[in-house]
Amino acid sequence: MGKLDGRVVIISGAARGQGEQEARLFAEEGARVVLGDVLDEQGEAVAEDIGGERAAYVRLDVREEGDWAGAVALARERFGHLDGLVNNAGVLRFRELTETPVAEYREVVEVNQVGCFLGMKAVAGELEAAGGGTIVNVASYAALSGMAFLTSYAATKAAILGMTRVAALELAGKGIRVNVVCPGAIDTPMARPPDAFGLGSGSGSGSGSGTGSGTDDALDALYAKVVPQARIGRPEEVARLALFLTGEDSSYITGQPVVIDGGWLAGVSVF
Repeated sequence: MGKLDGRVVIISGAARGQGEQEARLFAEEGARVVLGDVLDEQGEAVAEDIGGERAAYVRLDVREEGDWAGAVALARERFGHLDGLVNNAGVLRFRELTETPVAEYREVVEVNQVGCFLGMKAVAGELEAAGGGTIVNVASYAALSGMAFLTSYAATKAAILGMTRVAALELAGKGIRVNVVCPGAIDTPMARPPDAFGLGSGSGSGSGSGTGSGTDDALDALYAKVVPQARIGRPEEVARLALFLTGEDSSYITGQPVVIDGGWLAGVSVF
């Protein structure tokens, strides 16, 4: 028996990286998954690899309310109901506060913050109709601790924390639990962008995977120094936490931020 037998879950940003790992793990544990992304070719390939009886892909621009309605409709039509969401999609921009263009700031807000809001709003009624369910939002270590050059990103991830707490209060009586995952450095382009921390045009997407760029050695050395466990995290480790918060093992947990960062938030060793 799987931990998610009979569950139907939408996962945004599921074409690669954390979202892909979540989709694969959830399906292995018995769930049927709707993979949403704007990377159509990659998303369709992942869904096909998981298997048509277990997975379906839908184009999902999380900024668009109509796309969310389409994802919910597909879950209902293909699998009969919906009782879970992982709000995984996100983008990151490295930029000094005074150098951040307003358009770039608004872009990050639209994807990370508005996208998360729209996802919760779209699924709440379906989860209630199914007799209850779960929402797992993805925020960040940066929502809980300051980090230079991440003004727009940190602001949106802190907003996700606030929305999660409010949603947990409002939806508890409907049998819906809402929690938030706060990853630290995870091995995706978000942690390995071009010109990382160089304040150029570096950017990353929360649904990505490792790039193997020329900056890898320097970044690995950085994370080895600042993370107590001395390494960058893996997308499958975040997926296992999302599984825990989606399954019955976390049945008495709601409204909580759960940090997965190798001990980074605990502090930085001087040795």
